[in-house]
Amino acid sequence: MDLAFIPSPSVGVVHLGPIPLRGYAFCIIIGVFVGVWLGNKRWVQRGGRSGTVADIAVWAVPFGLVGGRLYHVITTYEPYFGKDGHPLDAFKVWEGGLGIWGAVALGAVGAWIGCRRRGIALPAYTDALAPGLALGQAIGRWGNWFNQELYGRATDVPWALEISSDPAVGRVGGTYHPTFLYESLWCVGVAVLVIWADKRFRLGHGRVFALYVAAYCAGRAWIEYMRVDEAHHILGMRLNVWTALIVFLLAVAYLVISAKKAPGREAIVEPGAQEEAAAAAGGADAKSAKSGKADETATSDESDEGRPDRSDAKVSVTKSAGGEGAGDAVPGDGADAAGGGAKTS
Repeated sequence: MDLAFIPSPSVGVVHLGPIPLRGYAFCIIIGVFVGVWLGNKRWVQRGGRSGTVADIAVWAVPFGLVGGRLYHVITTYEPYFGKDGHPLDAFKVWEGGLGIWGAVALGAVGAWIGCRRRGIALPAYTDALAPGLALGQAIGRWGNWFNQELYGRATDVPWALEISSDPAVGRVGGTYHPTFLYESLWCVGVAVLVIWADKRFRLGHGRVFALYVAAYCAGRAWIEYMRVDEAHHILGMRLNVWTALIVFLLAVAYLVISAKKAPGREAIVEPGAQEEAAAAAGGADAKSAKSGKADETATSDESDEGRPDRSDAKVSVTKSAGGEGAGDAVPGDGADAAGGGAKTS
């Protein structure tokens, strides 16, 4: 008897009237939003405009979804085009089945189109987006938990995942390795690693993205090896393990070659963005200086209000010295004023 395990949800969809709310779709959507949010923050820090990442994501996300689905359908074609297959099921993305390899590959094509339209270099854009992609994957993997799919071998460890029996899809109940959780945690670690390395070594020209790809592939290889879902094998290894190894080597090669050809980081990632920021900062400084000058003038006027007028003070002193008539004396006629004063005394 298992004393501890991770329970799976009894259902992966909740109906809000006629509208189905699917846990798998929610995880994907939330992952996209988190990825774009973090990517935008990093893009602005690098000198780009706020909102550019989201604008380009309008191209990248749809391409990525199509690419992810195509990779899954091509590499797992039997349920759709095999014997007793249902071709229309290939469009049912909400039931699960998105290959990260196809999503990143075709998503990069969409990002390239968006970058060309904005006059931006694709490597700089992918560098800003890389940690967000990893966090987005970490969240998206929880969609497999809602669908009770892509789990690992049977186990009785305390963190085992409980899977319910479903003969309709050939699912045997029991407790299994939660490979979705392993990959989710690994992706969080990849995001932290990439952010740290970027700050420590000031990576640029696509090397942040390459590091993300290499680190993800390193974890995906051993996690994929634990899975028990049906998959094509080549030389005794699952297809996705081979894919992870090949892509890992390509990413490492890019890191090495790029570091030699284009060391350092891009000075400008988005044309005109830095000039606009400087102009906006200069306008704000001028406005602040003008406001400070006005405040200084107002303060000077206020202090003058409480200060006695010097001419009034002079007249007052003259009156005290020579009487009322002396106050009418013309300044500079000192002899007459003095004589008048002697006669009076």
